Amino acid sequence: MTTAALILAGGNATRIGFGDDLLPEVGGSPLLSRSITARRPDTPATAISANGDPARFTAYGLAVLPDGAFAGQGPLAGVLAGLDRAAATGAELLPTVQGDTPLVPAGLAAPPPACASSNSRTHHLVAFWPTACRDALRALLAASGSRAIARFTGAIGMRRVAFPTGKWDPFLNVNTPDDLAIARSVMRRTEEGLP
Repeated sequence: MTTAALILAGGNATRIGFGDDLLPEVGGSPLLSRSITARRPDTPATAISANGDPARFTAYGLAVLPDGAFAGQGPLAGVLAGLDRAAATGAELLPTVQGDTPLVPAGLAAPPPACASSNSRTHHLVAFWPTACRDALRALLAASGSRAIARFTGAIGMRRVAFPTGKWDPFLNVNTPDDLAIARSVMRRTEEGLP
């Protein structure tokens, strides 16, 4: 299957005291850089989903996709923008990952639609989406009602791929100063070859 990729980077991390949730560094690189590095070797057609000034991402040399008509409706609007772009390039599959999950492992290779899970939690945005689901997603966003990610993933039959966890969750989402400290500690130990 032809594949594109999308890094979801649409928030402001006011909870951790930064102006943009992709600016804090982990292991010497911004959070966003780690997500891009993890995706690009296998999926060169990578884009960033983000609203606001796209110039802040110029250094990455990637397309920046705003939410368009569905701005303000949550991360599914970003997924739809990515699906539309992927389909326009002829891709049949869109892997997505959040820009503030720096420890995401490789290996989510289940047939789409599929997403990761760990510690009995589902990570709906670390996922493989078939571009064929974009019309159903557009219809959901155009209608009134819930924008819950689980509602849509359940409707398209998204499978869960379980990943083991050790001393830390590989899908740690950096939302707080404590999360950032954990991610930095993990990366430091990894680089030093420590368990």
